[in-house]
Amino acid sequence: MATTLSFSTCDLCDAHKGDLDGRFRVLPPVFRDFGAMPHFAGPVSTVKCHEDNSLVKAALDEPGRGRVLVVDGGASLRRALVGGNLAAAAARNGWAGIVVDGCVRDVAELAVAAVGIRALAAMPLPTDKRGQGLRDVAVQIQGVWVRPGDWLYADADGIVVADQPLHAL
Repeated sequence: MATTLSFSTCDLCDAHKGDLDGRFRVLPPVFRDFGAMPHFAGPVSTVKCHEDNSLVKAALDEPGRGRVLVVDGGASLRRALVGGNLAAAAARNGWAGIVVDGCVRDVAELAVAAVGIRALAAMPLPTDKRGQGLRDVAVQIQGVWVRPGDWLYADADGIVVADQPLHAL
């Protein structure tokens, strides 16, 4: 159930380039597109974890209600936090997208999952399951703060985050 909201991250940046109060943020251009939905947006839910995707799975198994799961994986390139099964669960459960500050796997399966997926890289190694991490806390993604309830917008030009829903001018 990806959002049908019409937007362009370039237009959003043009409209908010003078905002200096931190309510509008742009993530660095380090994320690759892996999902079948290159254009997605929604309110943010977060997971903070390190090489353990137990809480990512728990989140994506819940109703997404058009949200975007932002995963602070500490930019680890050693283990994949999202794979084909979790992408399928996200699509089935109505998540608009997943942004992983870390790795994903099962790239062919991700490419056909009806959900937006951004991550740093592909890595075939799965995580350990230790049940560790935090849910719905403020996280720093590539030096940019992202908080539960923020709105995330992603398209071919990049990813922006705001403290409220935005509309392109």
